[in-house]
Amino acid sequence: MVYTEPTKIICVGRNYAQHAKELNNAVPDEPMFFLKPPSSVIHDGQDIVLPRGAGRVDFEAELGVVIADRVRGVSEAGAMEHVLGYLVCNDVTARDLQEKAKRTGYPWSVSKGFDTFFPISPIRMAADAGDPSALDIELRLNGELKQKGNTSGMIFPILRLISAASSFMTLERGDVIATGTPAGISQLHAGDRVEITVESVGSLTNGVVEG
Repeated sequence: MVYTEPTKIICVGRNYAQHAKELNNAVPDEPMFFLKPPSSVIHDGQDIVLPRGAGRVDFEAELGVVIADRVRGVSEAGAMEHVLGYLVCNDVTARDLQEKAKRTGYPWSVSKGFDTFFPISPIRMAADAGDPSALDIELRLNGELKQKGNTSGMIFPILRLISAASSFMTLERGDVIATGTPAGISQLHAGDRVEITVESVGSLTNGVVEG
């Protein structure tokens, strides 16, 4: 098993229309990016820690794209040449803090950036993963199916995301682009077990504990 050690984690907000709808958000005209720190990364089998005082904390099952080499300003046509592979990830979010930030106009960084808020699976190399544009994504919470979607539902496909992100920042080998979550998010509690599978990519299982 090989894990990536990203210099940065580039996340995409509202990349599935039904997820935008469940949060009463407008569907963006352009990819909407935000960052998570590398310190938020944990691996399969490690625990998500609920921060004290954070309020509601949600799961968000996603497909992650791992960048193969240093690249800047890549075209959509050439974007897939720079993909090393894919992984399963969970964009854990302190929802109450995110909503407060939205109301006040502050950035989302705190709500997204706590330690343990980006669980990832090992990398599945691109050659072994097949076509990433039509992969099933499922999340089970304590065995109950909560999220079920397909990457075909992305508003902005992977090649668009890579091109757009590289238009304003240099992407480094091992960096991750988290491509957004389908509908069905809900709250995590201490003692929960979260299992995410992405077709042809792999699975990710994490427990949840109090901070």
